[in-house]
Amino acid sequence: MQAHRVRAHKSSEPLEPPAQLAHRIAEVAADPVPVDAETTEMVGNRIIDNAAVAAAALRRRPVRSARAQALRHPFAPGAAVLGAPASTRVSPEWAAWANGVAVRELDFHDTFLAADYSHPGDNIPPVLAVAQHTGLGGRELVRGIAAGYEIQVALVKGICLHEHKIDHIAHLGPSAAAGIGALLGLPVSAVHQAVQQALHVTTTTRQSRKGEISSWKAYAPAFAGKMAVEAVDRAMRGEGAPSPAYEGEDGFIARLLGGFGASYTVELPAPGEPKRAILQTYTKEHSAEYQSQALIDLARRMRPRVGDTSRIRSVTIRTSHHTHHVIGTGAGDPQKTDPGASRETLDHSIMYIFAVALQDGAWHHERSYSPERARRPDTVDLWRRITTVEDPAWTERYHSTDPEKKAFGGHVAIELDDGSVITDELAVADAHPLGERPFTRPDYIAKFRTLADGVVSRTDQDAFLDLVERLPELAPEEVRRLTLTEDPATAPGDLPVSKGLF
Repeated sequence: MQAHRVRAHKSSEPLEPPAQLAHRIAEVAADPVPVDAETTEMVGNRIIDNAAVAAAALRRRPVRSARAQALRHPFAPGAAVLGAPASTRVSPEWAAWANGVAVRELDFHDTFLAADYSHPGDNIPPVLAVAQHTGLGGRELVRGIAAGYEIQVALVKGICLHEHKIDHIAHLGPSAAAGIGALLGLPVSAVHQAVQQALHVTTTTRQSRKGEISSWKAYAPAFAGKMAVEAVDRAMRGEGAPSPAYEGEDGFIARLLGGFGASYTVELPAPGEPKRAILQTYTKEHSAEYQSQALIDLARRMRPRVGDTSRIRSVTIRTSHHTHHVIGTGAGDPQKTDPGASRETLDHSIMYIFAVALQDGAWHHERSYSPERARRPDTVDLWRRITTVEDPAWTERYHSTDPEKKAFGGHVAIELDDGSVITDELAVADAHPLGERPFTRPDYIAKFRTLADGVVSRTDQDAFLDLVERLPELAPEEVRRLTLTEDPATAPGDLPVSKGLF
């Protein structure tokens, strides 16, 4: 790996393109190094994972709305829209939009946490849409997805956005543009401009994940993917972008991050070095924010020792700075303890999540968030007895660069009404690569079968999985079939979509 130091530069201090971070990202994307077998296998796993969570979300209102928007933009050859008839094709940027919302809606796909956080599987919808539209095969698709993951992981490791209240999709626009550039085999110059434009137009604030969280949380990554497709299209036509987008005097670092006193180190593969960053990422067994994964597993483990949860006086979760301040009581969000809060808010409340997991001994992507479940009096009472505390030791583990030490869980102390205290801790989720039951291909397939059941026919499920099993060898026409169609035999007839402008 090569370390690149990035800082803001005055206009009087010219920075030639080869020294710019966006240019270095473009060089990685344009490097034709082959994708190894282990990475290829994981790309297939994540395509299955995305399809699983998208299938479970196909009938949810935000996904139906995004799909309705996309279907107003038919195009040939075009790209497929998840849930629509297999023959339907729309413009690729709109396919990226609709499919990105479907993938992100349930907060149930893969994650990578470091200096910042991300869902690198959000790179897949725009890369796949462009592959389908341009008639590329499985080998090119794998190359593009692997590149998107590589850039996403590098940026998330090197540049913290959330301390400046910038949403993490600011790393997704550039990574998706780079992934599309790698897919298409574009020259460095074109990818350089696309990455800069994508950064410029996808930098937004973290209010989308704060307070009263709305459906925009699912739309935001889809927006970044859509912008990445448009940025690549524009760059291919020879158009430039704000430059240097990261380092400029009025650029990303100078005005939105740490300013002229800050510097960042981004590690990127050297020329000829394989793109393997996807192997550092991890998926979710539970539909909730990633820092809650280990704590859900811990609640399930502690439940037999607790017994009657009405006896609980208090629950204290000692955890990392991030968990405490983003999904814990340190966030200062009253919505996180509001029984009437949106699903998007509840899945960012570790107090709610731990209470339900402790009472039920399980977690379900729909039932655990139902209004009836959230308003249950005994749950509300327990929920409001739970507090989080930042523990420097857990914060240090959260930021560790040593995979053996890096952790996203916490220590829990449950005090009962007789004064006794039950304690336990868990560093990583059971499904994590270092967890009790690391996810492998059969686990991804099982997740897909469970979530697609009753939404996608068994025949279509089998066809999709067969294509993924042969992923690097797929012909262009087979890549075009890499989608899911909602089963009309099980589709409810009472799912209206509100009209917009079109």
